[in-house]
Amino acid sequence: MKYDNWKIRGPGLPSLRRELEEAGLAPLCAAVLAARGIGGREEAARFLSDGPERLHDPFLLRDMDRATARVRRALEDGELVCVYGDYDVDGITATCLLTEALALLGGKTVSYIPDRSEEGYGLNPRAVEGLAGQGVTLIVTVDCGITAAAEVDYARTLGVDVVVTDHHHCKTAIPDGAAVVDPRRPDCTYPFPELAGVGVALKLAQALAGPEREEELLLRFGELAAIGTVADVMRLTDENRALVRQGLALLARTKRPGLRALLREAGLEPGAVPTAVTIGYGLAPRINAAGRMEQAMVALELLLTRDVDRGEELAGILCSLNRERQAIELEIYRQCDGILEENPALADPCVVMAGEGWHQGVVGIVASRLAEKYACPTFMISLEHGLGKASCRSFGGFNLFAALEACAPLFEAYGGHEMAAGFTIREENIPAFRERICALVSEYAGGEPMESSIDVDAEVDDCALLSTGQVDGLSVLEPFGTGNPKPVLLLRSAAVLSCCDVGNGRHLKMRVRRDGVVLDAIFFSANCAQCGVSPGDRLDLLFHPQINEFRGSRAVQLQICDLRAAPTRAQLEQELFQRLREGEELSRWEAGLLLPSRQDFARLWRFLERACAGDGADPGPALLKQAARQPDGRWAYGRTLVCLYVMGDRGLIAVERERLRLCRPERKVDLEQAELMRQLRIFLDEN
Repeated sequence: MKYDNWKIRGPGLPSLRRELEEAGLAPLCAAVLAARGIGGREEAARFLSDGPERLHDPFLLRDMDRATARVRRALEDGELVCVYGDYDVDGITATCLLTEALALLGGKTVSYIPDRSEEGYGLNPRAVEGLAGQGVTLIVTVDCGITAAAEVDYARTLGVDVVVTDHHHCKTAIPDGAAVVDPRRPDCTYPFPELAGVGVALKLAQALAGPEREEELLLRFGELAAIGTVADVMRLTDENRALVRQGLALLARTKRPGLRALLREAGLEPGAVPTAVTIGYGLAPRINAAGRMEQAMVALELLLTRDVDRGEELAGILCSLNRERQAIELEIYRQCDGILEENPALADPCVVMAGEGWHQGVVGIVASRLAEKYACPTFMISLEHGLGKASCRSFGGFNLFAALEACAPLFEAYGGHEMAAGFTIREENIPAFRERICALVSEYAGGEPMESSIDVDAEVDDCALLSTGQVDGLSVLEPFGTGNPKPVLLLRSAAVLSCCDVGNGRHLKMRVRRDGVVLDAIFFSANCAQCGVSPGDRLDLLFHPQINEFRGSRAVQLQICDLRAAPTRAQLEQELFQRLREGEELSRWEAGLLLPSRQDFARLWRFLERACAGDGADPGPALLKQAARQPDGRWAYGRTLVCLYVMGDRGLIAVERERLRLCRPERKVDLEQAELMRQLRIFLDEN
């Protein structure tokens, strides 16, 4: 098993699911929405809407009036404005967007993205001095600046104003700039604080252009907003959902030659519509590679260029940088993983590792992989000349930014989100940091090891639901990402017909059957030996349903998230019976395993008449096993348990002096009136 805990959501109210289906949603889609607490036609319509009505007024952002006033003055007076960004995808797309927007409005602009290893994240005094020397009188930050209070003050002494636009968490002191636009400001009441840095940059561009040109700018820059928002793992709900859905449509027909070339390099087929997955696994790693390898300006040029040949060349450079990044990342990961394999205590309750000369641009990815494998928050520190620069990744909901705030006296600088963050620390402070952060993680986890868990949206009761039409119906939920993950479904007790390793032994491919339906399944980064899977096994499967297209044929494929050995039929039915007794809700499929027919009751009564003749019968496991065997040789433990319980409830059998005996009431007994029977009927009817 990949996950310790399969957290199966409640199925939601059947009446709400039916209402969603009546509104035109496919049953599988309706089940997912209801399980996620989105019930009813109106709430679903709000969640799924992606039109202009989901985009909020830019001036609802605190300080947007001050920001536009200062930038407009710079445009009118012909000042040289620098758009100062960050070296990740969000920062690069935001830099491109605002640079082009200011030029479109007639401004004189330059772009600046700091070198990751030489300058680090955000505003720095050396960069400010250099820009002032070029004649820059206004710096507009994008995706950075909210923690740069000292740097903003220093810029002012050089005659340079700073307008901060950012989306990261604020520290206690907000920079004293010409304006500070950040939806996460404590005093900002913007309706949706989850904008990416590129989203905030778009809002500033729209505010500068005026309401009559908002739609024009969205059409021009929507693809950039989509790329930065998805790459920065922002919540894909509300305004972000609208931005990304519209941006993906624009990306499909982008006029940027560099992006077109990069989409081809990422394997997008001609005419195919890109998805959030295209960005997350195709574009983002290649654009990010430039920043990680200290060449962020290459990625910025790729987005800005209008030259087709140059776009092709730059796309090739980014792909080459990405391959180089992958090789360096793998080397560091293997080194750290080997240490942790030999010393498991180093991953309890969190991982804190430091290494001399580790490439700062890739340690964040290594931190992500280690956090997932060892199920704990991970802190990777790249050391050079006594100074460490760290990338951190969360696990289990641990709030990294809050934790770093608690350790702030140990840092030279820090910043980030709940899930990903970074800091700069002197080497001599690392032991104190390790002690402090371990205490915080241990306190958060209650002294227990953290569990890896996965949310399961719905259980598949009938494999007829796994049709191409039903799976296609899930597409209305896209784009998938944080806050709106790809649906995860559960299929219990699927029989393995065949299995083999593919992809040079790295992936597991299976054919499974249940309810008479045969389905293909693929489990990436796991093979037969690792999973212990063989033909004939019965498995419980967690999966994303998807459509596999091959040579013009479309078929449903299960993309496995996790699997485990299914209990035997007897174990499963006895477990379900116990859950029914305890008042837990069952799925339609589960209820169907337990609900007995009139023939089941009649057969059991005849069996008990024979077994209880004379001195009665021993009410032990042996009797249950004999009673559960059906005439066709199959077993029906669940239905037999329900029959026995209902017969006892209705006064047809009783245990006296440790012997089971039959009772013969004077009046006819209606077994359907037993509470267990009524409950099973409800589960079958409502699900």
